[in-house]
Amino acid sequence: MRYIKDFKEGDRVCDIYLCKHRQAAVTKNGKPYENVILQDKTGTIDAKIWEPNNPGIEDYDALDYIEVHGDVNNFQGALQVSVKRLRVCKEGEYNPAEYLPVSSKDIGGMYKELLALIDSIQNPWLKRLLEAFFVNDETFAKAFRTSSAAKMVHHGFVGGLLEHTLSVTKLCDYYCSAYPVLKRDLLLAAAMFHDIGKTKEISAFPENDYTDEGQLLGHIVIGSQMVAQRASEIEGFPHELLTQVQHCILAHHGKYEFGSPKIPALIEALALNYADDTDAKLETFKEILDNNSDKSGWLGYNRLFESNLRASRMEEV
Repeated sequence: MRYIKDFKEGDRVCDIYLCKHRQAAVTKNGKPYENVILQDKTGTIDAKIWEPNNPGIEDYDALDYIEVHGDVNNFQGALQVSVKRLRVCKEGEYNPAEYLPVSSKDIGGMYKELLALIDSIQNPWLKRLLEAFFVNDETFAKAFRTSSAAKMVHHGFVGGLLEHTLSVTKLCDYYCSAYPVLKRDLLLAAAMFHDIGKTKEISAFPENDYTDEGQLLGHIVIGSQMVAQRASEIEGFPHELLTQVQHCILAHHGKYEFGSPKIPALIEALALNYADDTDAKLETFKEILDNNSDKSGWLGYNRLFESNLRASRMEEV
């Protein structure tokens, strides 16, 4: 199979891909065409069907596995596929595992690391609350292990939510050793809880899109509600401790303009905000470098980082 990450301008495409998205459109001259996003486990690429009524274009829909025949072109600095022929594939013609982006790290191993961090929590209330999700609720645990951390931007792959959460929690653990003023149990618990709402905000693969609940509430509010509901099932759970955990969740985006319902008022909430931002930004930059591994030097302006990014090489250091 020819993976999307290996596409180059001028390549001919003749292989099976997941149709991630399909949308009808019209050119300025009123001619109908279709926008398509093709996906495999290495990433996605935009595709165009300029002759959607061509007899060689079978009827298809989003989330179908389709055999695509076309050419790879460069449009405004980005690769895209011009589709000439297309057919819908039957079950057995493809292996779904080839079409879902998956963490490069071992999912089982990462989850064991997370459970070990839970086991290190000394506060009995926080430990019970964490175990209620990550140990005793297998439905939640399965969703958490297989969810992405985002539709796009960073950790948008199977196991992405787990990978991001573990990285943020380990950063927070380091902060606690460097800044003893931090309450380790509170900060690590909040770190492990901070994005659990994404299990409901974003649908499972291969769709990996925002749910109605996600669109209306967002993962921050959903996560705070999930923690409050589970804490209410633990008789005697301290109200003040719960509000502190919820505050950390509600403030972990740091600023109102970044979608944070609250600004950090606890030092643990501030530490969580920085850990979350650090991992998200570094992973995003890493993914940009991975997607431009065939390039060196300047990569162009990036709106998220507000900078013209550069791929550094060891020989340049």
